[in-house]
Amino acid sequence: MSNDWQSTLPEAAQEYLTDRRLDEVECIIADLPGIARGKAVPASKFARQAYFHLPDSIFYQTITGDWGEAAGDEGFIERDMILKPDIDTATAAPWTGDWTLQVIHDAFDRKGNPIPFAPRNVLKRVVDLYRKQGWEPVVAPEMEFYLVARNLDPAKAIEPMMGRSGRPAAARQAYSMTAVDEFGPVIDDIYDFAEAQGFEIDGITQEGGAGQLEINLRHGDPVKLADEVFYFKRLIREAALRHDCFATFMAKPIADEPGSAMHIHHSVIDIETGRNIFSGPQGGETDAFFHFIAGLQNHMPSAIALTAPYVNSYRRYVREHAAPINLEWGRDNRTTGIRIPLSGPDSRRVENRLAGMDCNPYLGIAASLACGYLGMLEEERPDKQYKGDAYEGEEDIPREMGAALDIFDEAEKLHEVLGPDFARVYSIVKRTEYEEFLQVISPWEREHLLLNV
Repeated sequence: MSNDWQSTLPEAAQEYLTDRRLDEVECIIADLPGIARGKAVPASKFARQAYFHLPDSIFYQTITGDWGEAAGDEGFIERDMILKPDIDTATAAPWTGDWTLQVIHDAFDRKGNPIPFAPRNVLKRVVDLYRKQGWEPVVAPEMEFYLVARNLDPAKAIEPMMGRSGRPAAARQAYSMTAVDEFGPVIDDIYDFAEAQGFEIDGITQEGGAGQLEINLRHGDPVKLADEVFYFKRLIREAALRHDCFATFMAKPIADEPGSAMHIHHSVIDIETGRNIFSGPQGGETDAFFHFIAGLQNHMPSAIALTAPYVNSYRRYVREHAAPINLEWGRDNRTTGIRIPLSGPDSRRVENRLAGMDCNPYLGIAASLACGYLGMLEEERPDKQYKGDAYEGEEDIPREMGAALDIFDEAEKLHEVLGPDFARVYSIVKRTEYEEFLQVISPWEREHLLLNV
């Protein structure tokens, strides 16, 4: 690292450190679930190091901390990876007691090759495939989450948080400003933290669930936006903890309430002309637009294992409960899995409404982009536009984790886009997780089977 590395920091990080002495740098990387792994080092040490090491086994770990047998032919030897900082990702950690920066790192092997199952590298691989075709993918994620009461007992049901009025957050208050005001102190901290980190929020709204909020992010580069979602999850959790509540990104934390999605808006720019390839010279919809939709329809069933990565994810897919279970497409129709929002020709985009907020943002965005990419290469046409309530139609996606993994394992075209070695590791780790879940006896089983079967 050069001696003047702080002068190369993003503007927001430099402003955060104005007239302050940097104490610590958190060197982090996202694992398969999207948890930040790494280490914290004194700022003086970070200035002297060009990289640091972590074992590759962090990518073989399940959400419970167990291990999948994914190490390959050489066995579980926990080889060190070389983690190099991406200084463009440096951002404040404004909730800490001292002056701290976070920096996302990329993972390489000893020969300088990207580690193929590191989630950020998977997304970079997909983006590079677009660029080799002369295309620049653009995304805009929407983040839904719940603010809930502290829950220290896993056997206890999750409950909405207590609002500013002293009453629990109420359900079915979508878009209510009064409901947003109930969480005012938490939202104020979210805004303050986001500003300190240099993130631009397009808006915060109350969703349909009790204590459920949505944050929209501005459109931009997929890797940069995935970084922001990765950072935002931590930021929001920290803001909630300051006010005696939890923020959860579970896909379905509360029974009988809507689940939380990460809707992903897509457009594609022609690198040479700078124009949106979904719109023609006269503003009409192009072949590329329809091919992208067809790619989502044809390949998303194989990608559901990435966008719905846990057993809880499939509880979100409930008919008539704000989560589409179909791959129909429609214009300005929120019951379809693939929605075309109202827009002018320059901002024409395709919204994938299937991904859950519990997915790793790098992998969720990579999977969605991969499906659209395959569609544009295959040049197939989508099904006829759906008109009416698509909840009344057929289910088009797997409804439980085992079935989703079976379909994913057969998806050779998708594996080639995401990386075959990534697909192998991901499947092994997720099947290990699924086996762990199947060892747990649920309250439903105890209530209905104990004395009745």
